[in-house]
Amino acid sequence: MLLSRLLACVLALLAGCASLPAPEPAPAQLALSDVSGTPLARAAAATLPASGPELSGFRLLPEGPAAFNARIELAQRAQASIDAQYYLISDDPIGRRFLLALRDAAVRGVRVRLLVDDLYAAGQDELLAGLAAFPNVQVRLYNPLPVRSGTVVTRLLFSLHEFSRINRRMHNKLFIADNSFAVAGGRNIAGEYFMHGAQANFIDLDVLSCGPVVRELSRVFDAYWNNDQVYPIHQLALPGSRERFDAWVGEAQVRIDERAQDVLGATPLAQQFHSGALTLDFARASVFADAPDKGPGPTVTDRTLRLFSEADEVVIASPYFIPGERGMAMIRAAGATEQNGRITLITNSFGSTDEPLAYRSYARYRLDLLRAGVRIHEISPSLSQRSGKLPNFKLSRSQARLHAKAAVMDGRSLFIGSMNLDPRSEHTNTEVGLVIESPQLAQTVRGLARDALASGAYKLRLSADGQRIEWLEIDADGRLVVHTDEPDDNPWLRLKLWLVWPFVSDDLL
Repeated sequence: MLLSRLLACVLALLAGCASLPAPEPAPAQLALSDVSGTPLARAAAATLPASGPELSGFRLLPEGPAAFNARIELAQRAQASIDAQYYLISDDPIGRRFLLALRDAAVRGVRVRLLVDDLYAAGQDELLAGLAAFPNVQVRLYNPLPVRSGTVVTRLLFSLHEFSRINRRMHNKLFIADNSFAVAGGRNIAGEYFMHGAQANFIDLDVLSCGPVVRELSRVFDAYWNNDQVYPIHQLALPGSRERFDAWVGEAQVRIDERAQDVLGATPLAQQFHSGALTLDFARASVFADAPDKGPGPTVTDRTLRLFSEADEVVIASPYFIPGERGMAMIRAAGATEQNGRITLITNSFGSTDEPLAYRSYARYRLDLLRAGVRIHEISPSLSQRSGKLPNFKLSRSQARLHAKAAVMDGRSLFIGSMNLDPRSEHTNTEVGLVIESPQLAQTVRGLARDALASGAYKLRLSADGQRIEWLEIDADGRLVVHTDEPDDNPWLRLKLWLVWPFVSDDLL
């Protein structure tokens, strides 16, 4: 106890007693409701069935290029408002192109509200303040760190005197145009989420929606926007320069070409808007959202796990899966077996994960998960390159990493959102997601999962004596290959993890 107090004092001195300014009182600001005259609102009204006012419209966005272009298309068509909320916006060509689209909308007179978690905003104060210098733009940061300069690691190190606060992060991903169309799901704004990474890219999933569910998502955004943990950029950074911002993003005319039809046979959203005929599925849906302060009450994780417990069969995609004792108890109570397939888990392998510490924690439960009857598939970083079921990876030659957070319950409903099945999502990070009651969409997501597994993942099984794990691969010639040692191993990385592991709690992962 004494050592921890001394350490806290030293860190506070190193940080120069950095602290945040007192929050500025400001009147609550809400999503615009009078948008019926905008083209997006008219397109939504023309698309939704008149006989089902409780139904919302949905389109799955499984391919990165189409998901990015959908956001840009909505930004270009917006006439009243854009509300965007993200855990991470990278300072790369994709992030700059996204911010450029927000600027262009604001110049046209669109009210733009951008809310970003501050953890990965290191070095972006000038960029974000420059965007906020334009009329009609407001930029706010969630739970900012008191130290503004330096890398993510150094900012965290010199902010540890406020650890209990800065440990809470906003993991939400949400884009809303004219309070009429929204995109939600797992993708942050960075190249690797949209097949624009040089070495590795994420398998991810977003959903475009219109109808009543969009108004619910707007209420979630408003709750965060008006929360006292959110600071306007002008309280944290020097006044921004429009000229500097323009110079920063002026070369960001990156273009991401999408296919004439995606893996689901859907044409580009821009083409559908132009023709006046949007192809959507209609269903009832619910929004699951954590309170901005992750306060008391059922969390997104609590509500989603309740759905899992009520289902006879669940197919789960989660890049970071750390069940803990609570999760293992629920899995054992479910009575899953390899034969009945009640629980199927799709997650990352050691070679594909971008979070090795989270993977190491998951690996501690893996043998018990298999013994409890869970069917486990781990995405391979290399097998996906040859999979005709994942054409983007085949063409790009990049490694595949799972980042989708989705689940299908009984083939009748599905969850898509930002939530991982790990302690951080359960206890610390805020999350948002949609539960869509659509057998059609549920079966489609199940089919996407099946295609991803066909030749892009290892299937895990117990060895004959039940004491070890084996990884099954179907090679390029269709033959079964059995690995008795973990594929795509990295001894140097394992050594580093072994050295760091004693100092890391599951609650931080």
